[in-house]
Amino acid sequence: MSSTSQSSVKNTLSWHSHGISDVGKVRKHNEDSMLERPEVGMWIVADGMGGHAAGDVASQMIVNSLKKVHEGLSLERFIDDIEDRLITVNQKLIEKANESKKRTTIGSTVAILVTFENFCVYLWAGDSRLYRLRDKQLRQMTTDHSQVEQYVEQGLISREEAAVHPHGNMITRAVGATQNFFLDMDIQEMQQGDRYLLCSDGLTKHIVDTEFEEMLQKGSTEETCKELIDLTLSRGAGDNVTAILVDID
Repeated sequence: MSSTSQSSVKNTLSWHSHGISDVGKVRKHNEDSMLERPEVGMWIVADGMGGHAAGDVASQMIVNSLKKVHEGLSLERFIDDIEDRLITVNQKLIEKANESKKRTTIGSTVAILVTFENFCVYLWAGDSRLYRLRDKQLRQMTTDHSQVEQYVEQGLISREEAAVHPHGNMITRAVGATQNFFLDMDIQEMQQGDRYLLCSDGLTKHIVDTEFEEMLQKGSTEETCKELIDLTLSRGAGDNVTAILVDID
C-alpha cells in the first residue's frame, strides 16, 4: 500500500508526503495501518497487536475514526477531537476484548503528526515513532512506551543493549490496553526544510538512527520512503513495516 499527498495553507508553510505500508517477509497479515490527510494536516501510523482479526482491527479502527476528524477553528479543538475519538476507540477495543473467548488485549500503538499554520503537534502511545530531520540533524521526537525504554531511563541497560533485549516487544501503553488511556503530546514550531518520519517498529527494528539520518537527507518523499521499506525488506522484515515521510516546504 502506497500513497502520495500534497497540501498547503495560505500565508504559512506547506507540506507534501508519501507513505508505504508492507506486510514484510514473515507475517501473513498486515496489522499496521496508516492515514494521510494533508488537507487537514494530519498523518497517522498505527501498529496493531493481538494477532490476525485483532491487531488489524485495532489499527484500522483508529484510522477509520480519525478519518472523520475535521480541522478545527483552533488547534486546541483539533487536538481535543483527536483525543476524544481515540478514547472512544480505546473503550470499544476493551469491550471487544472482553467479549472474546481468549480474553486477550486487542490494541494498537499510534503515532500522529498534526500541522497547524506554522506549528506541529505530535501525539503517541506505544513504540511507533516520529523522527525529525532538521539542518541534517536527526532527532527522535517521541519516547517509546516500552519496557526496555524504562530500563534505559532507569540506567539498568544501555541504548545498545535495549536494541537486542528480549523484552523489546513489551509495550507499556497502547490504545485498547487499559481503561485509563492517555496520549503523550508535544508541540513545536516547524521550519522550512524540515522532514518528518512516522513509522512502526517494523522499520526501527532493522534500521538504526545513524542510517535514518543519512537516508533522510536525500531523495523525494516517495523515493526515500521506498528506500526505507526496501532496505527493511532486504534485512528480513520480521514484522509489518510502515513509514510516512512529510516534507515541510
